[in-house]
Parts: sequence; C-alpha cells; structure tokens
Amino acid sequence: MAESKKPLRAIARPFVADGPSGVSIRDRFKGLTAEDEKVLRLVGGHMGSLASRDLKARCAEGLEHSAETWAARKRQLTALSSSRWAGSVTSTTHDQWGLSRRGQHAHLQSLDAGIRMLRHRLSLSVGESGSKGQPGGYRSRQEWFAKSRRLAVLEDRYERVRAEREAGRVSVVRGGRKALKARHNLSAAHLSVDQWHERWETARWFLNADGESGKRFGNETIRVTPDGEISIKLPAPLVELANAKHGRYVLAAKVSFPHRGDEWRDRISANRSVAYRIHLDTASGRWYLDASWTRKDLPVIPLDTLRTQGIIGVDTNADHLAAWRLDTHGNPVGAPHRFDYDLSGTATHRDAQLRHALARLLHWAKTTGVQAIAVEDLDFTDSKTREKHGRKKRFRQLISGIPTGKLRARLLSMCAEAGLGVIAVDPAYTSIWGAQHWQKPLTTTNRKTSRHAAASVAIGRRSLGHRIRRRTAPPRRHQSDAGGHRTAQARPGTRGSEGNRPRVPGPRTRSDGAGRGRNAVDQNAQNRSGRSAERGFWQQDSLPLSL
Repeated sequence: MAESKKPLRAIARPFVADGPSGVSIRDRFKGLTAEDEKVLRLVGGHMGSLASRDLKARCAEGLEHSAETWAARKRQLTALSSSRWAGSVTSTTHDQWGLSRRGQHAHLQSLDAGIRMLRHRLSLSVGESGSKGQPGGYRSRQEWFAKSRRLAVLEDRYERVRAEREAGRVSVVRGGRKALKARHNLSAAHLSVDQWHERWETARWFLNADGESGKRFGNETIRVTPDGEISIKLPAPLVELANAKHGRYVLAAKVSFPHRGDEWRDRISANRSVAYRIHLDTASGRWYLDASWTRKDLPVIPLDTLRTQGIIGVDTNADHLAAWRLDTHGNPVGAPHRFDYDLSGTATHRDAQLRHALARLLHWAKTTGVQAIAVEDLDFTDSKTREKHGRKKRFRQLISGIPTGKLRARLLSMCAEAGLGVIAVDPAYTSIWGAQHWQKPLTTTNRKTSRHAAASVAIGRRSLGHRIRRRTAPPRRHQSDAGGHRTAQARPGTRGSEGNRPRVPGPRTRSDGAGRGRNAVDQNAQNRSGRSAERGFWQQDSLPLSL
C-alpha cells in the first residue's frame, strides 16, 4: 500500500500588522563645556550606583516582589536623589528584571526543543532516513554517542535553568554581558585597560528620566525648552553644583532635533510627557540626548481598504528583498524588483544596509500608488538549532542570517512614516507553490524569473485573499473552438442573442473603432470590409466592453 502524503497544515489568515507604538529621536549636544561634562559624569555615576543597588535588591526579592517592596525601595532612593529620579530608577529596574525573565523562558523553550529533537533522532537506528519533515537517525555510531553526551548536557542545563526560574532568580549585567566578557580578551576587542574601564563605567551610568504629562515641558527631571535649553534636577548629594533655582543645573549646550523637531516642540509646548536619556559615545567622545514618547489611539486601516490599489509582495532572503507588484485580482504587474543588502561586518553596518534596502523598497512602493506591502510572518526559532539540522551548518547560517526581527521592526516604523500599511501572511509553502505555479509562466526570453520573485507573487496573492495556484489552463485545442475563436457568451436559444447589439458609449478595446450613423449597431459593418450579414451563417454577440 502506497504511503499517504503528508497533510498540509492550516494556513492562517493575513492580518494588518500593528504600527510602532512609540517614537524616539536623537540629537547631539552642541556647545558642551568642560564644567557641563563634569556635572554630567558626576550625576551619571551617582545615579548609576543607585540603579545597580536597586537592581540587586530587586533580584534578591525574586517572586516575593510586591507593591509594598517597590515603594520601600523607592523611599530609600528618594533620600539619596529625588522622588522623580527614584521613580525612573525603580521603573527601569522592573523592566530589566521582566526582560530577563522573558529571556529565561525563551531559553527554556529552546532547550526543550533541542532535547526533544535529540531524543527523537537517538531513538532511530543509525543511518535511518527521516520522514514527514523530521530528520532521520545519525550517520555513525560515533556521532550517535557524541549526541547522547550532548543530550545529557542539555538535560542538566534545562534542570538548572528551570530551578532558577521556579525560584525567581535571573541573571542581569548592568553595562552589558558583551562588555563584561571583553575584559578577559582585550586584544580581540582592540581595547586597552583604561579604554575598557571608561566604556564599562559609561555603560553603567544612569541618566534616564521618565516623562510626566501636565508638568512643565513634559519632564521635571530633565527639562528641555522649545528653543533647546537643557536643565537637570540634581540629586540631593550634588545640589551644591546647581547654577539655577530649585537645585537645577542648566547646560550651556543646546539641542534642536532636526528629525521630528516640530512634532517634539508641539508635544512639549502642550506639556505632554517626553522621556529623555543622556549618554556618551566613548568611541567619538560625543554626548547625545534621546527623546521618546508613546503614540496612542493610532488609526487602524481595514484590510479591505489596503487591498483596493493592489499590493506589493516582498520575499525576505539572506542577502536581498525580492518584490513584485500585484493588482487587485492577484496578477503580477510590471517587472520584479530586487533590493540587495550585505549583512556582514559590524552591527552598525548591517543596520545601515537594511535601512537603505527598505528605503529603496518604500520609494518604489510610493511611486506605484499601492497602500500596503505584504511580508511573511517569519519565525525561524525552531529551524536554527543544530539538533534539528545536524551537519547542515551552511543552511543554519543561512537561516540565522535572515534579519527577521530587525526587518520587521524597521519595516513597520518606516512604513508608518511613509503612510503605507504592512500585511503579514502565513509563510507556509509560499516558496514551494510560488516556484511551482508562477516561476515558469513569468519567465520570458528577455527575463528569467527567480524562485524568490515567484515567492513574492505567492505572498502578494495570499495577502489579497486569493489562492496561490494559477487557474488550470485547458488543453491547447480547447482554448479556442475548433472552427474559430470562442467568443460566445450566451447560448443560441437565448432571447436577443442573434440581434444587433445596441451602441454603448465608451471606449472599445477589441476593435479600432465603432460604426457611425445607420451602422452604429451593425456588428458586421465595423472595420471589416467584405463581411455581410447575408453570408448565411449565424453570428454570436460578443461580450459588452463598455459596461
């Protein structure tokens, strides 16, 4: 008995992705004096030590945390800073602990997936082939033994992480784990001991201030006026450094926020909350100010509205974006477009490459007049593991190189600025069905359609609510009648089927022109000399073209 085919999984419906819920802008301090820099370093170091102390206390509380313990920690910090500084510190500590907790849960899920995959492959015989999308057994006894040892390691690690999670213990490094590890290999980081200490201490500073609606210019701790003047509320031990009333220090430097400056000024002029963060780039020696705020009650455009002008389907790959425009009926329009990027090098270079590719994509999308871009809702968490793909190191590197998370965040924010919507579709079978149904029909003598371009057509059709596969064409002989082109739209017995069709105003697409005067309704008198209704054969009306 032949083995039945693997059933297709259910395809999720496309949906409109939510836009960014916040805005963040940055500007460099201009005209910063040595005294200003000294005050910023003192405030950042003092508040950084308080933040480290508060984070240690929060981690010690674990699952025993409550509103009372939070209030107690805030009261202790208020005596050494101010009530608003203490509120910003405790809020940041809570976010750090929650992020570590979520990362711990994701780590447990990854370990569990690896353990289950190892157990499955170890249960198979050596050399046994896989089936139904599952990998087979290991190639040799040596590999089987090595994987059995790795299973023991993962099981031990899983139990340890699970015990920490149940006890409420998390691991958090203020300043970053990467910077901490660089201390043990300064030559690879190209840093001296003094340079590392400067970066480490700078990363552990705390110069963040949460906004507060109703207060002057939306923030009482770090206040920025519409003309760019910056003043800081000094902590209690540093009040003697104040050069203004009420324990404030006014910096000589100013900011202007060239990007979104008008939106920022309108917000602070209405005393709406704006959060600020001051930080130093140790590599360049420049100070920056970040301003951020939350967007609320954003308009949600319905899916049907975004489909009215067609769509652009985008297929994400490790080195480029493949895009194709589709009309409302799901038919490809024009030629495919490819937007390349290089994800090698530093994180800054990779981010710039991604932004440039998306900028070119959105610029082209605006010229076409579409209202939305369709992308796959990708998640390769389960496909990156070495336990599933084993020796396929190049394939795992390829999957890991696709910037799914960063691409999603960048695309949503840039589309929101460009006034375009983003439709997320289920990625199941888009590459396979796109190549099967669209790659060959879209290939011409002058254009070779790639598999990725065909996948973009499949993505676009799924976002429009159409099926990916093309309509099955009839045999060649039946594409037209044996005696001529098939134009009949009604049966011979239909009333009025043999009469002259009345002249309908409007352009005609199947003839060069229409008859005039007494021949306006005579189909035999239009552009074909020698034809007459007296030839003795029946003629069927064609489909009205001007309705």
